[in-house]
Amino acid sequence: MKKHQYVAIPNIPQPDWEKLKQIPITECKEALQPASLLQGTVLVYPAYFKMGIPSAPPECHLRLSVYNRIVHAASQLPSEFRLVILDGWRPFSVQQHLYDTLINLMEHTYPDVSAEELASEARNLVSPPSNLTSAPSPHLTGGSIDLTLADQNGRILNMGTLFDEASPLSYTASLEGISSLSPAQQVARDNRRVLYNVMIDAGFTNLPSEWWHFDFGNQLWAWHSGNQQAIYGATHPGSLESLWQEQLRKSKPLFHP
Repeated sequence: MKKHQYVAIPNIPQPDWEKLKQIPITECKEALQPASLLQGTVLVYPAYFKMGIPSAPPECHLRLSVYNRIVHAASQLPSEFRLVILDGWRPFSVQQHLYDTLINLMEHTYPDVSAEELASEARNLVSPPSNLTSAPSPHLTGGSIDLTLADQNGRILNMGTLFDEASPLSYTASLEGISSLSPAQQVARDNRRVLYNVMIDAGFTNLPSEWWHFDFGNQLWAWHSGNQQAIYGATHPGSLESLWQEQLRKSKPLFHP
C-alpha cells in the first residue's frame, strides 16, 4: 500500500452499546499468543505494566488471528514506520481499576454532572468492566488491541494526542474535520491515516473515540463490520496450574492407594 493511497478517516458513530451487548458470541476457542514474539516492524511496549497499574501483565497477549493480522498490517507499512503494541488482552481487575480511576476523577472535576452522564462519557475512553459471558469487556476477549506508530529507531510518532488521552481530539477522525490544521496536526492526521488504513486493510475495525483502539473477533468488531455474531468471548492466558489440572483430569491416577 503506497502512502498516497491512505484515504481520509471516515467519521463513524459510536456503537449502540445496549444493542452491541446483544450480539451473540460463538466462542472459537482460539488461543492467546504473546505479542513479544513478533519480529521486524513491530515493537511491544505493555503500557499499563510500565505505568505500574496494579495487576497489569508484563506481556501483551493477542488471539492468534489478531496476531496474524498484525503481521499483515506491519507488512503494509512504509519502511519508515513501525507498529508499537501498547495493550492487548486485559485482565478484569485492570479494566476495573482504569474505569474506577476515570470515574473518580470525573466526579471530582464535574461535581454537578449526573452519574449517568459521567458513565456515558467515560465509556468513550474506558469500557465499563464486565466479565459476563454474554457481554465481556472488549479487551478481556483478547480481540482488542491498542497500538501506535514509531519511526525505525523506535521513537513514538506524533498522533495528535497521547495514548489514552481524555480529549475530543482522541476521536479517530477528529483531525479530519479541522479546516486549518497546524503543521504538527497535519503530520498527526497523516500518521493516523497510515495506522487506520493498514489496520482496516488487515481486517480490524476501529473504536471511533480512540485512534489507538482496534478490534477483531469480539462484539465491537461484529458491530462495526456487520457480522451477525462474535467469535471471541472472555478468555485468559493459560497457566501451568490450569494445564496440570487439565492433564490430571484426563489421565489415569499417578498414585494408587
